[in-house]
Amino acid sequence: MGEVLTTSEVLARVPQQEPFRFIDEIRELDDEHIVAGYRFREDHELYRVHFPGSPVTPGVILIETMAQAGVVALGIYIVAHSKGIAELERLTTIFTAAEVDFSGRVDPGSTVTVTGRKGFFRRGKLRSKVEMTLDDGEVGCSGTLS
Repeated sequence: MGEVLTTSEVLARVPQQEPFRFIDEIRELDDEHIVAGYRFREDHELYRVHFPGSPVTPGVILIETMAQAGVVALGIYIVAHSKGIAELERLTTIFTAAEVDFSGRVDPGSTVTVTGRKGFFRRGKLRSKVEMTLDDGEVGCSGTLS
């Protein structure tokens, strides 16, 4: 059996780094789910170029945020727990599929909660159902990611 990583250890192993890391904290984590949070900072470079004067978070960044939490971070935890730390050293995360519905607007300064639930993990592939909610409980987007 593998090892159980703490939320801090998982976050430290997420390969994406600033300014392209969209996870500030992991609030809950086990073999079946993850709850993570991120605040889209108003001074982030992407808002300078994505609709100047009326900035909005690009949909591709919302998908990336959900993937980093619901697939990458959750996958790191599952692999370490099921196969061990050594297997993580051989792990390369590749985003392969997304089916996402956008239902809300994520503005600069928004804080989001990303909840991912494992659909399946087999042959090294993780599929998760992921939802991003804003502080007011509104769903910004949701879908299935692999």
